[in-house]
Amino acid sequence: MNLVNHFRRMARNNAWSNWRLLDACSRLSREEFRAKRTNFFPSIQATLDHILAVDLYYLDALEGSRLGYAYFATRKPIEEFAVLRTDQIATDQRLIGFCDRLTTTELNREISIDRGPKGMDFETVADTLAHLFVHQIHHRGQVHAMLAGTSVHPPQLDEYFLQFDAISRSPDLDILGIEGPEQVV
Repeated sequence: MNLVNHFRRMARNNAWSNWRLLDACSRLSREEFRAKRTNFFPSIQATLDHILAVDLYYLDALEGSRLGYAYFATRKPIEEFAVLRTDQIATDQRLIGFCDRLTTTELNREISIDRGPKGMDFETVADTLAHLFVHQIHHRGQVHAMLAGTSVHPPQLDEYFLQFDAISRSPDLDILGIEGPEQVV
């Protein structure tokens, strides 16, 4: 497997993990979704909103657009679960599309990322994607931990890559219309 294939698989794993996590969160009451909790961000809602905002920020930079750092100053947090879920699913599909168009040559292409007062940052596509996937995993883990303090059982989020887990992931992948890792080339 090459790095392009790995990123294509990671994009699908990301979409599947978000789907499972958001499905669990859909069973929370509005109060539980917004309740103040001990975490880096003060609620499940705020953490999920942060994941989406950062996904959009980096995806925009990867695609060569220029939302830039000002995006964070002008963006209003999404507080309604249904809107957040719809936007995250659309963003995940956009990321899959970006990764599906990647070539080996593209991985080393340098992109510019507007860091606001810190200036412009120049990173490779590969390093930016790697960072984006780690960022998503990190904050999904926080939501997963916060779910443990609610009426909703946290879902399994690590059943994407191994053949052993194919039966567990296939119903969700069918709903999402995405491939399992064995089918991604």
